[in-house]
Amino acid sequence: MGAHRSSCSLPGTHAPRVVAAHPEQGWSLLCDGTIVFDDSGELLPDGRVVTPHRAVVSGLTTAA
Repeated sequence: MGAHRSSCSLPGTHAPRVVAAHPEQGWSLLCDGTIVFDDSGELLPDGRVVTPHRAVVSGLTTAA
């Protein structure tokens, strides 16, 4: 992830916190400037893109 100021994280953690949530649009802004999308993708403050990382699911059964 991008540079992070420890002063904006939750007490006892080093993870950035959400400062603006827009679930109706599918994204949240973190205190370090990262935009996190509901599909697990990210847009970092320096413009780099983290592509969505989806789990591979196999063996699902569908109801008739």
